This record gives sequence, structure tokens and C-alpha cells, in this order.
Amino acid sequence: MMKARETAQKVRAGVITATQAAQDCLAQIEKLNPQLNAFLEIFGEEALARAAQIDAKPAAQRGALAGICVALKDNMEFAGHTMSCASRMLAGYKAVYNATVVERLLAADAIIIGRANMDEFAMGSSNENSAFGPVKNPLDLTRVSGGSSGGSAAAVAAGMVSLALGSDTGGSIRQPAAFCGVVGIKPTYGRVSRRGLAAFASSLDQIGPITADVEDNILALSVISGEDKNDSTCAARAPFAAENCEVKNLTVGVPQDFIKDLNPAIASALGKAKGVLQNKGVKFKDISLPHAKYALPAYYIVACSEASSNLARFDGLRYGHKAQDAKDLEDTYLKNRAAFGPEVKRRIMLGTYSLGSAHAQDYYLKAKKVCDVIRRDFELAFSGVDAILTPATPTTAFKLNDKNKDLLSLYLSDLYTVPANIAGVPAVSAPFGRDGDNLPIGLQVYGNYCEENKIYALAAALEGQW
Repeated sequence: MMKARETAQKVRAGVITATQAAQDCLAQIEKLNPQLNAFLEIFGEEALARAAQIDAKPAAQRGALAGICVALKDNMEFAGHTMSCASRMLAGYKAVYNATVVERLLAADAIIIGRANMDEFAMGSSNENSAFGPVKNPLDLTRVSGGSSGGSAAAVAAGMVSLALGSDTGGSIRQPAAFCGVVGIKPTYGRVSRRGLAAFASSLDQIGPITADVEDNILALSVISGEDKNDSTCAARAPFAAENCEVKNLTVGVPQDFIKDLNPAIASALGKAKGVLQNKGVKFKDISLPHAKYALPAYYIVACSEASSNLARFDGLRYGHKAQDAKDLEDTYLKNRAAFGPEVKRRIMLGTYSLGSAHAQDYYLKAKKVCDVIRRDFELAFSGVDAILTPATPTTAFKLNDKNKDLLSLYLSDLYTVPANIAGVPAVSAPFGRDGDNLPIGLQVYGNYCEENKIYALAAALEGQW
């Protein structure tokens, strides 16, 4: 599979057609998806018709993503197409408008080739919570792809597409990117419009690209980012613009108090990455993120509270599955809401409890105060460094069904990713090395607000160096 930028360059130059590019992707999907379950639906005929339209344009008028096939996570609106959030709750629902990111992809002449599988309503760290079955890791079919954007990451890792979009509420782009050995970014909160994204936790959600390498990721973010007056959180945000950034001028912090007791393979990769960057002139500095250890419990209270509010609309009366055999109003609600899977129900109940009048002061409001303290930690840290280096995940990809009975262990998969969502800062996961089972290790670079260029430069400096 060609890199995304190579496909676009060749389509714009007339070396290949968009139709050829789409046919190649469809062939790979047909071959590999039955065993991976990365896609829930393929838009084959539509993709070829779209490719023909791109081919009919004069070469000079073809867009930045001309002929690039994109996997769209199944929680983003694509007009006239099913959006199920991998849940029985939304069976049969068809989007009535395009998400802003979809509009921008189409305007750049990308081809949306299918809906990528995910954890139901983006709630999970393994992509085992989908109502339509788990996504398997292309590098080892006995292991998880990560979640919640596991279908998107697996599709890129398997070469079915060169670009996929995911959403990241607590690590849902970066964690599967790490498990599958690809590049994924959670941009600065508000850098990319959330209009048309099914809300999980509105103060934390962010859309971002997953690609095989950093340069493709930069291209994708430059297309989908920027102001959207339909999303107040990014109304004043400028689009991301790639700029040359010399890593030799950067200082990187390592939060020793936050990344203790590392898995030996991951610790070794982190040490080697520091050596590679130091050889390129990067300066390192030990820093402290003293409250980052509280990010995970604060996150689960805030995220579940917002989820219980956002998902209240899916009651079968306004939106969602409607039971046909209910006896009365109470039975209607019980049977309608039963369409949610166990993890979604668990988080809704946790969030509803945290927001209750008897508990909000002790749980939700206190968690929000902890989030404010964590943001201040990052602001203080970035006053002395340009970026922060951590692992993306505590482990490499684990076995399917390995953690389903140990939810605490499963939730800890997001240990190093959650702080970026709480602080609203950008963070990129990039592959660097393999463990003893030949599984990819992902390292993560945090940046200050709207400084994606710096973290991209550091991630690019690590590419191919392990």
C-alpha cells in the first residue's frame, strides 16, 4: 500500500487514477477484513463512483487528498449512511448531514471507503466492546487492536487504507495506534471540529488522523483542522499548518514521577529513544507532573458523568432502539435502554451516580477540580520544556479476552494517554521498537497548546531509528 501522500501526488499528476487507488484498497479489504473485522460496512460501488468523479476533474483541480481512501470511525456522520457507534442502540440509523471533518475530506477529494469498527459509543480500550464483534490486531490475530478506534488503527496497519479517522476521549486514537504500530494524534482540544461526532464526553472528545507515518498524519491534520462556526470549541482555531521545526532546538521533559515501574521492553525503548533524540541535538530535562497519577480516576468520573448526560437522548422515544413489546412507560424505557452493551451501561450508571445531588459535590465537582490542577501541572511543565516524552501504553497489545474480567487492569491501559485529554494539549503516538513477542511499542510525545509541529518533528526524528 502506498503512503497517502504518494497516492495523492500520483493521482494529481495523472500517474495513476483514483479508480485504481480505490480498487487496490477494496481488494485489500476484501482479502483481509473477514479475519480482522476492522470494517463494519464497505461503500464499494459508491467509492468507485466517487473515484470516477475525481478522475474526471482536470489534474490541476484535484485536491490535497485526491484518490486517498479513508476509513471513517463509526461515530461520525456521513450523510445517507448508517452510523451505529458499533451499538445495537442505533441499528438502522442513517446520518442526515456530514460531520465537518467529512465535508473537509470530501472537499479535498478523499474517498470515504467504509465505516470502521470501534468500541460501542467509543467506550473501551480493546475494541472488544463492539456489538459486532472485536477487531483483531493485524500483527497478531490473537491480540486486541486497542480501543476505542481499533478498527481505524487496524485498517491502516493492515494496509487496507492509508488514512483513517478516529476519536480520542482518553487515548482512543493513541492507544490503538501504539498496539498496531502506526501513528495517531490527539490534536489540541478545539483544533478539529467535533460537529457530527457522536458525543461521549464533550469536554474531552477530539477527532484525529491515524496513518502509517508522521508525514501522512501531518497532511491529514492540515485538511481536517480549523475554524468551524458550528462548533464553539473551535470557532476561533486556525487550521494546522505544517512548518519546519528543527529538533536540535527543542528541550524535552521526562516526568520521572509519572512513568515509574515501566515494563522492561517499554523502558528500554524509551531509553533508546532518548539516545536517538540526544544524538540529533535534543536536550532532555527531568520534570514533574505531580498530579498526573490522579488523572485516571478523575477522567472516569468526568467522562462517565458527561456520557450519562450525552447518552440520555438514546431512550427509544427520541433516538435509538425502540422495543415493540413494552407493556407500559417504565417497561418501554427498560427495554429500550437494554440495547446498550454492558460497558456502556456500566459507565452510564457510574456517571449518573456521580452527578446525583447527593454525590456531585464529592465526585463530579471534585474530579473537575483535580482536572484543573492537572492542567496547571502541564502549564508549569511547558514553561520549561517544548515537549514531554512518555510511553503511549503501559504494555503492548494483550490477548483477546485477557482483561475482560479485570476491568481495573483494562482501564489502566489509558494511564499515559488520559492526561492529554484532561489538559487539552496535543499528543502523538508513534511506533518505536518491538517487545519480546515482536509486538510494536508506542511512544508518546505531548506538546503545548497548538504546538503540534513540535511533537510531529520529534516523532518524525524517531521514525525508523529503532
